[in-house]
Amino acid sequence: MCSARDRTTLPGMTTEELHTARAERTGGAYIDAGGVRTYYEVHGAGDPLVLLHGGFCALETFDALTPLLADRFAVHVPERRGHGRTADVEGPITYRAMAADTIAFLDATGVSGAHLVGWSDGAVVALLVAQERPDLVGKLVLIGQPLNPDGLPDAMRAVLTKGLTKAMLPPVLESLYAATSPDGPEHFDVVAEKLFALYRIEPDMDLAELADVAAPTLVLIGDDDLCTVAHADAVRRALPAGQLAVAAGATHSLPMDAPALTSVIVLDFLGS
Repeated sequence: MCSARDRTTLPGMTTEELHTARAERTGGAYIDAGGVRTYYEVHGAGDPLVLLHGGFCALETFDALTPLLADRFAVHVPERRGHGRTADVEGPITYRAMAADTIAFLDATGVSGAHLVGWSDGAVVALLVAQERPDLVGKLVLIGQPLNPDGLPDAMRAVLTKGLTKAMLPPVLESLYAATSPDGPEHFDVVAEKLFALYRIEPDMDLAELADVAAPTLVLIGDDDLCTVAHADAVRRALPAGQLAVAAGATHSLPMDAPALTSVIVLDFLGS
C-alpha cells in the first residue's frame, strides 16, 4: 500500500494541481499489455529500469525520484490495473495478476534485463516477475514491503486484523485517483474494496520461496516502515544474493519524502 502518512497533497503539488494532473501530464503513451490498456512513461536514456508503484498510487508518487534515476537509466514507469491512468478490469486485483500484467508490459515494450525497483505493492510484483521470468530482470530493489504478516509492525497487524476502511487512507490518494483515472472518481470505492480484499490475505509468502530468486536484490526500508527491520533482514538472508539497507528516521513514504537519499542508495546498488 502506498502511504503518505498525514499528507494531504504530494510534494510540490497543491490540491488544485492534483485535480489538473491528468490534463497537464505529457510524454506518456498507452500499450496493450495482455489485454490491459496500460499507461506508461519513459524518462532518460540508458539501460532499462522499471519503477513499480505502491497500492492506490499513480506515477506522480514517483515524480521526485524518477528524474534522479533517469540521469543514469531509461526509466519506465507503468501504471497497473485500477491505478492512475490505467483503467480497472473485471475481477479481483491480486499480486499474481499484477505481476502477469507487468510481464505482459515488458514483453509488449520489448524490455528485458531491466532493473526492477518496486515500492510497497510494487515490491511484491517485482519479486513475482523475477520468479516467473528471470530473463526479464537484471537486479531487484524491494522498498518498504513485508512479504508476510510476520513482517508487519504490531500496530499495523492490529489495523489489518480490525479491518481496513477508506477513512484510514491519506486523502491525497482518493484525490489523485479522481484526477487521473479513466474510470472516474466514483470508481475509487470499487478499487479500494478490491485492494482491501487483497490486503486481508496477501502477501503471505514463505521466505523459503526466495531461494529461487537469482537476481541480486536490495531490500530497502525505513526504520519506521510498514516492514520491521528483523523481517527485512530475514528476507535478505533468504535471498541467494540479498543485501539490506535501512534508512534512519524514514517511514513507508521513503521514495517520496527522501528521493535524493533513495536514489543514492538505489544507484549505488545498481552500479555495484
